[in-house]
Amino acid sequence: MPQALLDLEVRLLMEAIYARYNQDFREYSFASQKRRVLHAVQQLECESVSALQALVLHDPRAFAQLLQILTVPFTEMFREPEFFLALRQQVVPLLHTYPSLKIWVAGCASGEEVYSLAILLHEEGLLERSIIYATDINPAVLEKARQGIFALTDLQQYTRNYQAAGGTSGFSDYYTAAYGAARFDPDLRRRVTFADHSLATDHVFSETHLICCRNVLIYFNRQLQDRAIGLFTQSLCHRGFLGLGSKETLDFSSHGTAFEAVAARERLYRKR
Repeated sequence: MPQALLDLEVRLLMEAIYARYNQDFREYSFASQKRRVLHAVQQLECESVSALQALVLHDPRAFAQLLQILTVPFTEMFREPEFFLALRQQVVPLLHTYPSLKIWVAGCASGEEVYSLAILLHEEGLLERSIIYATDINPAVLEKARQGIFALTDLQQYTRNYQAAGGTSGFSDYYTAAYGAARFDPDLRRRVTFADHSLATDHVFSETHLICCRNVLIYFNRQLQDRAIGLFTQSLCHRGFLGLGSKETLDFSSHGTAFEAVAARERLYRKR
């Protein structure tokens, strides 16, 4: 198939998804999007992208399968531990000055980032006066995040990350292992509200003191990145904090001047 025709099929699929299900992937990074769509064609045993479009338009269960392929990024607990160490050392002392905290984890996926943040806040004596909003567009991964159950095979890496992030306890204190899985302490999510929210179509979630949106913007094109950063700018309170992933930046955003770097290498910023 000619490349131009394939690209057209992918774009038409995204338009169809938006019209049928109100899920907007039209401004996602096209190269990444196309790879995932082609993977979905194989996984759902379709002959072409057009056949995939026909399938998901008529079968919501097939769309739910496609949604898993389009939206689930790689994630792990305390990923890029230097970010969490900088957060602990440079931002947490300032968060202590607030009587209560609202924190937004945007694009929380299956919850690893949420539980990492909850552990850090617990160790710093801030969890009990915090509300964490954990949002994503994928209902299946939100449900997984609510359960707080992760594969035991990942725990060795998570433990190393936790230690490098300045953890002050034993990481195993936070979970119970059984049947090949680790169930994290339900108290960690007692202050967490999980909710459906799209950075592509929805508006400001709540006034917040800290927003973590890490390794999400890399899947967006420049226009959608700018929209998301605009939402964060509106949502953050005066002098609030924003954390991004190591490959993400504010440099090319029209909202970049609204922030100053707290830890530039670790992608931690503060609203001016």
